[in-house]
Amino acid sequence: MPSYFAAIWAIVRKDIAAEWRSRQMLTAMLAFVVLVIFIFAFTLDIDALTRRQIASGILWTTFAFAGTLGLNRTLATEGERGSLDGLLLAPLERSAIYFGKTLANLFFMLVVEIFTLPLYALFYGMNLAHPGLWLVLLLGSWCFCAVGTLLAAMAAQARSRELLLPVLLFPLVLPVLVAAVRASSALVNGLGWAYAWPSLNILIVYGIIMPALGFMFFDFIVEE
Repeated sequence: MPSYFAAIWAIVRKDIAAEWRSRQMLTAMLAFVVLVIFIFAFTLDIDALTRRQIASGILWTTFAFAGTLGLNRTLATEGERGSLDGLLLAPLERSAIYFGKTLANLFFMLVVEIFTLPLYALFYGMNLAHPGLWLVLLLGSWCFCAVGTLLAAMAAQARSRELLLPVLLFPLVLPVLVAAVRASSALVNGLGWAYAWPSLNILIVYGIIMPALGFMFFDFIVEE
């Protein structure tokens, strides 16, 4: 078991080190999110209260599309470099590859969220000090990455993977996005935990079931 976690950690470190050298994916994700924030901020002619009420929807829509940009590169980059076959032939459990990739994607998504949330607070009046918001961000991002990494592995071998992944991904993550938007909106608008818990429960259940499915089926997916 220690070697299993060591393999996961090695894959996470490898992906972060590779991205640190190129910075292509993070740059693209950050640029996309900042552009969307500015577009919505300067094109929506609404009052401050309405702006704050719709902020959670804009927040998660933006993060979902930015996360898809990153997921498209998850295993596609390995294939382009010719390192995917070496990774699959390495003497380690293939589910460790899945969890390593999922955690690396979660790290990249959280980096984008941390750097762009101050802009949301500035333009949409979001209360970033609420600890519940950070919990929702962590749970929602974990669910999104757990589903997305599995589907990215399915789409990696396809020629039109950039088109295929969003088509496969968004129907499956729709419950996650709806729950994350409702929980975030309830917490930042001061409705309290009682309004947020039903949505948080959905995120918790989704965050357990999807990694379990990835653990069971990732081997078969990459084998195909």
